[in-house]
Amino acid sequence: MRKNAMNRVLSRPLTKRHKIAVAGVSTLGAAAIALSAVPGNAESNTAEAPTGNVAYSSEQIKDVKGSVTDQLASKSVMAQEIAATKAAEAAAAEKKKAAAEAAKKKAAAETAAKKKAAAEAAAEKAAAAKKAEAARKAKEAASRSAKRIEVEQVAAKTYPNNLDGWIREALDIMKKHKIPGTYHGLHKNIMRESSGNPNAINNWDINAINGVPSIGLLQVIKPTFDAYHVPGTAWSQYDPVANLTAAANYAAHRYGSIDNVNSAY
Repeated sequence: MRKNAMNRVLSRPLTKRHKIAVAGVSTLGAAAIALSAVPGNAESNTAEAPTGNVAYSSEQIKDVKGSVTDQLASKSVMAQEIAATKAAEAAAAEKKKAAAEAAKKKAAAETAAKKKAAAEAAAEKAAAAKKAEAARKAKEAASRSAKRIEVEQVAAKTYPNNLDGWIREALDIMKKHKIPGTYHGLHKNIMRESSGNPNAINNWDINAINGVPSIGLLQVIKPTFDAYHVPGTAWSQYDPVANLTAAANYAAHRYGSIDNVNSAY
């Protein structure tokens, strides 16, 4: 039991102070061995080497302890420097990471801004194109309308200046004003009343005696012509078309149509 107890005592861990002491003792032992290896009869320039035990001063041990302490301090400084370097590298890495994140956000914002600007520009372009298209269509429509009017004016129906032309023009005007009558109805009454002479005048009937002679193709008196005059025609009993349309208008009101007149009316 005692032997085991002694082993436990001897196996106790060495402290930092113990390690320094051991290092000092080892150094002193090495020095002692070196001195003892010198021959006893060795001579020096001044005197014979002393014999016996060598004495060591406390200054030597102190120097050894100082050297070990300096080494330990140097290791501590190196550890601190390494830790500081690692901390600086970590800070630099964090800063670099933050800068990269900021750059990424900035690039994303710039991309979004560019996309928005492009979309707005596209919308403005589309609106301008739509407006231009509407203006173009309006211009084309106005041009077509002007051309149509021009064509209508150019293509206005013309009539020959004779009995056939007068009857056909009168029929077109009568149709526009919804006055009934046909080519045959007008023609037969013209031939009976004036033989197709627009300047024919009756100076012998009762109307002439009363001062209102019958005049024109259908021998219309002035009061009847004025009362049944058709808008758009001349205000003259001698005008062939004005005479025919006024007489047809009168016959429509009194007989239903010029076609129904077969004698003096």
